[in-house]
Amino acid sequence: MPRLRDLLLQGLVLGLVAWGLLLLLAEARSRMAAQGIPFSFAFLSQEAGFSLSEGLTYAPGEGLRPFYPSDTYLQALVAGFLNTVKVALLGIVVATILGLLVAAGRLSANPLARALAMGYVEAIRNTPLLLQLFVWYFAVLLKLPPWEKALSWGGVILSQRGLVLPQVGLGGGAWGLALGLLAWFLLRQRPLWAWGALALGLLLGWALLGPPLVYSAPERGTFGTRGGLLLSPEFAALLFGLVVYTAAFIAEVFRGAILAVPKGQWEAAYALGLEGRDAFRLIVLPQAVRIAVPPLANQYLNLAKNTSLGVAVGYPDLFSVYSTVANQSGRSLEAILLVMAVYLTLSLSISAVVNTYNRRVALRWRL
Repeated sequence: MPRLRDLLLQGLVLGLVAWGLLLLLAEARSRMAAQGIPFSFAFLSQEAGFSLSEGLTYAPGEGLRPFYPSDTYLQALVAGFLNTVKVALLGIVVATILGLLVAAGRLSANPLARALAMGYVEAIRNTPLLLQLFVWYFAVLLKLPPWEKALSWGGVILSQRGLVLPQVGLGGGAWGLALGLLAWFLLRQRPLWAWGALALGLLLGWALLGPPLVYSAPERGTFGTRGGLLLSPEFAALLFGLVVYTAAFIAEVFRGAILAVPKGQWEAAYALGLEGRDAFRLIVLPQAVRIAVPPLANQYLNLAKNTSLGVAVGYPDLFSVYSTVANQSGRSLEAILLVMAVYLTLSLSISAVVNTYNRRVALRWRL
């Protein structure tokens, strides 16, 4: 009976929330109808008529290609969504690595490394992210030398036009590598056969179709670059700001997780003859990761949602594109509902991936 009562209460609360949302939506629709504006998503098929500084969109029959002003509002929102996903995924990976390094610095026996790491964490996490984005964009990236006097080191070019990096793409031999990886997965129970199949696929693909990876170094020209991967100043400012800001919080998550590992684990590792670095890498870190995964999910979600601040530095993320679409079409309600649904789906996807990994690495106690 208590279980039935709880279910009834939960159903009642859920019904009240749904009723409130439907009431708000009906009120908005009636007000729009009174002004002669029907509630409809038909505007998504209209021509956008504006351009984006960067971004790919999907076109039937053409696949992914740059966005053009003749494309529709829906394709503009797709381009903004892909820009958001690009900076969010890259930011999560780089912020995690930087956060782990800063956490190691905070726990270091070296007083200088410990002080620098602590100063970084306290300075970054106690200042607004929006302010940091302005610093990265206006005080750093836009103050770089012009293209004619661009800085160049080992294939990396840095100027007011952004950062140009050497690009590594897939070559024809990637098919052999893919088949080798598939064979390795199928034969993973027999390590010798699995690694032999992987090596055979790689060598055959390389011999018949060329190298699996193609390196493209940027070449400076008078008006721009040929080859390489260009990161625009807007993208670079948003990525640097998100990574530096989120890494300060991730560092504290890792620091707390490492300190939560019992000291007996360190002593056991030393008793086995492991040195400090190996004891940390092989014994302590795997246990700390299990502790850190749940709070890390919160930081990943914050980073994904903070990509909406890209509008402050002119990066055409989903929220920035939505603002333009809403202003031009006058369909702010329909557009904001779409954007909210997309952000909700993105956040739930990140949460699902982290929770799945957490279930795989979590300890299972049997009493």
